[in-house]
Parts: sequence; C-alpha cells; structure tokens
Amino acid sequence: MAKPGSPRRIQQLVDQYYVGLYRYAYRLCGSSGDAEDLTQEAFCKAQQYLGQLRDLERAKPWLFRILRNTYLHRLRADQHQTCVSIEGVGDLPDRPGARMPEVDPEQLQQALDELPEGFRTPIILYYFDDFSYRDIAEQMELPMGTVMSRLARAKAHLRNRLDATTGWPQPNGAMQSMRRGQ
Repeated sequence: MAKPGSPRRIQQLVDQYYVGLYRYAYRLCGSSGDAEDLTQEAFCKAQQYLGQLRDLERAKPWLFRILRNTYLHRLRADQHQTCVSIEGVGDLPDRPGARMPEVDPEQLQQALDELPEGFRTPIILYYFDDFSYRDIAEQMELPMGTVMSRLARAKAHLRNRLDATTGWPQPNGAMQSMRRGQ
C-alpha cells in the first residue's frame, strides 16, 4: 500500500473515486465542464490535506465532503443560488414494487437543478452515490431526521416535476416552501 500523501496514493484515490465524484459534481452543478473542474479541484485539495485523513476506509465520504464544500464555496462566491417554492406539492408515500417509469436524464437534471442545494445534495448522495442516511447526515452536519425529511420533500418535488413526462399521478395536499428547510 502506498504511503499517505504520496503521488501513488493520490493516483489510487483518483482511480478509485473519480467516476463517483464526477457524477456527484455533475448532479450538483448540471454542467460537464463545471463538474470536471470541481472534481479536479476536489482532488487537488485532497492531495493538499491527505495527512488529515485518519482512516483510509473513510476516504470516499471525505472526498465527497471536500467536493461539496468546494461547490458550496463556489456558490457563495457567485451569489447564484436558485430557490424554488414548491407549494402545492404533497408528500408521496413510497410505492414498493411499483415499476418506475423511465425518466429523461436531461429533464431529471433540470428538476435537480431547481432544488435548493440543501435538498439536492441528500437526493444525489442517497440515490446516485449509495450513501447511507448516517453518512449524509455526517457530511452535511445535520441530524439524521432532517436528512430523511429533506429526502422525502425533495423526492416529492421531483415526482411532481417529472409527472407530466413519466405518467406519475399528481400528489394530494400542500407542502411548505423548501427554502425554509435549508
């Protein structure tokens, strides 16, 4: 095994986690060029701070946190954050066994882009990168219940937003604006 901080160790991390980090970055920012830049910047920071990683088994959540923090820093620097009110969207129960209709990837990305970052991140980490509730809560520094609530609300928004193209039924009830949950 390569020594932590060595170029060989960094290359091993890149080889092992680049695809997952890039996917996460793409889902966060919606642009392949921005995702490549964000992923590269995250690995550069990881190389700089690799000595702080105490447990190599936790490298994946550590790298994802670096990438998310880098993304948030860029958002704050750009002062460009879209907030969407999703009043009229109700919570939908999960439908076990129900066949999920196909969703156009571009429409999914557009719907993800509409979500505030505090709701987009849990959805991406849970459904696209197989993070547990606990890992998401640790990364976002939130209680696990808040993560679960944000996942449910974001999922309801995505279902409502995508129902016209997928055939999902309209939800009943109303939901508060997601902006307050950030």
